[in-house]
Amino acid sequence: MHSIAPRHSSAAVLVALTLMLVVAGSAQQAPSRNPLSDEPQAFASAAQQFRVVPLKGLSQPWALAFLPSGDMLITERSGRLRIVRNGVLDPDPIAGMPEVNTVRLKGLMDVALHPRFSENQFVYFTYSKPKLDDPRAATATLARGRFDGGSALMEVRDLFEADAVTSGAQASRIAFGPDGKLYMTVGLPLRYPIGSAESAQDPADHAGKVLRLNDDGTAPDDNPFVGEIGYRPEIYALGIRNALGLMFHPETGELWEHENGPQGGDEINIIRPGLNYGWPVISYGRAYSGDRTGTDSGPTRPEPCAPGMEQPFIFWNPSIAVSGMMIYTGDKFPAWKGNVFVGALRGAQLQRVILNARGLPGRHESLLTELRQRIREVRQGPDGFIYLLTGEDDGALLRLEPVAEQG
Repeated sequence: MHSIAPRHSSAAVLVALTLMLVVAGSAQQAPSRNPLSDEPQAFASAAQQFRVVPLKGLSQPWALAFLPSGDMLITERSGRLRIVRNGVLDPDPIAGMPEVNTVRLKGLMDVALHPRFSENQFVYFTYSKPKLDDPRAATATLARGRFDGGSALMEVRDLFEADAVTSGAQASRIAFGPDGKLYMTVGLPLRYPIGSAESAQDPADHAGKVLRLNDDGTAPDDNPFVGEIGYRPEIYALGIRNALGLMFHPETGELWEHENGPQGGDEINIIRPGLNYGWPVISYGRAYSGDRTGTDSGPTRPEPCAPGMEQPFIFWNPSIAVSGMMIYTGDKFPAWKGNVFVGALRGAQLQRVILNARGLPGRHESLLTELRQRIREVRQGPDGFIYLLTGEDDGALLRLEPVAEQG
């Protein structure tokens, strides 16, 4: 079994970690092209010294959620749900998960707890549900199970299945809002058997949208397009490409989403009901065809702006393939308080974005580039530390903790 330094231990204590890699359901993992050290490593940012404590033994981890005890549920793209108890990774996956399509980067994705988890023990997750008896075909699906507190999800059932069958990758993030509703993204991948990026602008299609759902998967009566002819009632916002980050701002309550552009044009958007965020009509990236905006299969337009379409709050050009997002509010890293953190699958980094006194984006800082690990997930723990997941075959949970500066 693998262990990570206890959450309540002194920052000065370095805990030795075992070298054995354990992955439930597989005999051996493929070695990483950039092996991660088994030992904690110290780093420095422009404002903070910190160390990274690794917990190894995962395979392509995708998302994590903290249980009230401080233990963690972690999804792996292959369809396994793992648990870390008291800093130790259980070698056996949680039982009860459905069949998951893992072809072409599809798989098990996000995980979240019901706001009243202590009462109902409901765990929500999104996954690629197999479709049409074709190994290429799947669609983003929201499911729920009741965690037994030990080793299984009970009463697992699908709550919502997007009408967006795909043959390629299709990211889906979820987050519960202050209103108790569940917000779900459905990415815009290669449609099955053929399709167009224009689906993100189609109000009769779930692809390329942010959805708003009741906790049972139904559409709330006060959604922005309920009752409008030609619109799916679950749609909250449209014009989304492939969202790999979704969160509610811890102070303002705003819904923040980020998505990967094609060649450049990664975005953070502040999502508001009924608005259109532009894909594929506008973008600050270039299509894979080399055109300035649009896609290979969609129209090409010369400008990154259009009437009635929202501009991103932040964009990256060139792309860093953003994945995972949080705003730090804890006390362990006072110099980072209020900063935005996003992971990067391209460039293998954790990026810190400093917001000014008016809440507007300023300087960006790249962290952890020395590790050469793709950062898939970014979360603040209840203990105030920062937790990351590396998107690697021999993936890891990383805990960032402060290191006191020498006087």
